[in-house]
Amino acid sequence: MKNLTILGSTGSIGVSTLEVVAAHPDKFRVVALTAGSNLELLQQQIEAFKPDLVSVLTAEKAKTLSRSLSGKKPQIMYGVEGLIAAATAAESNMVVAAIVGAAGLIPTAAAIMAGKDVALANKETLVTAGHLIMKMVRDKGVRLYPVDSEHCAVFQSMAGHRCEDIARVILTASGGPFLHWGLEQLRNATVTDALNHPNWSMGKKITVDSATMMNKGLEVIEARWLFDIPVERIAVNVHPQSIVHSMVEYIDGSVMAQLGVPDMKGPIAYALTYPCRVASGVKALDLTALSGLTFLKPDTDRFPALRLAYEASNAGESMPAVMNAANEIAVESFLAGKIGFMAIAEAIEKVMNLHTPHALHSIEEVLEADRWGRRTAREVLGVSE
Repeated sequence: MKNLTILGSTGSIGVSTLEVVAAHPDKFRVVALTAGSNLELLQQQIEAFKPDLVSVLTAEKAKTLSRSLSGKKPQIMYGVEGLIAAATAAESNMVVAAIVGAAGLIPTAAAIMAGKDVALANKETLVTAGHLIMKMVRDKGVRLYPVDSEHCAVFQSMAGHRCEDIARVILTASGGPFLHWGLEQLRNATVTDALNHPNWSMGKKITVDSATMMNKGLEVIEARWLFDIPVERIAVNVHPQSIVHSMVEYIDGSVMAQLGVPDMKGPIAYALTYPCRVASGVKALDLTALSGLTFLKPDTDRFPALRLAYEASNAGESMPAVMNAANEIAVESFLAGKIGFMAIAEAIEKVMNLHTPHALHSIEEVLEADRWGRRTAREVLGVSE
């Protein structure tokens, strides 16, 4: 029996994780859940899985949740203190880190420092603080299991092979809803257009990141830390069908790939049960039903966010944290209807040009770089908090 904490239980990854858990009650027990504002769904999850501890965004939401629950109630906490308590819960032996954005950094780091294995769906943790997090992982002797479908595919494609034999990691990208849109069309793209992803069902922020291809840029930086491979050996191929989830090319010319229908329950189940496999609820892949698999080079003129992510990684130090912060503010502004679609990458580039990278020696220094990036992005965009 594996005892789980799920950080971000009401998001798309959290919901899919609980579907896997529900299908295997003999293998998993939920110890703690955290959520932001979706109290109605969180209440349903509490009733179904009976965690010992839950945490929400604010004290007011904690009071509201407490009033809505009947019978035996879990301990209810809120804010950063609640996130850390959930991430470090004594009975938990694995933490599913599924909070979107830089907000996931503190509880994920706390889980690692408490000696918990982590199923990592929060890519921003490694984007902003990769060198610090991987040192914590080594020092504490814990494991990071990738949940992003691309990194899980790389993880599986590396199994049984020597790292020194890897020539390249090839991450695949669907291309999002704007794959065939021209520049003028992109300048007029609406929020509704951007959220109309052709293959994956994800939260709004990640869906917009997919549309700009920043999501793939973040994944490049995450892969650099997860697999200890320099970014110049991490390529991106646009693969509109989202069947090949990523590949590893070896020095003898062989390419190993992991295939499957686009459903996050597959990589989640693998992360939770590694090195074993269980039925995940994912539909079997029928290759004979496919009309073909295509692969394209990404167009960084139309999707400059991917280029910016490579530049941030090459600059190193504080630049990835600043880039990520600027992206979060720009996406937030786009979703609020304050800026246009192409202004997202334009704002990120302006913020990066204003920043001088410097070494980050602690999580607090990472958070300060994040705060600088957010503050500067708001100034560049002319938006308030």
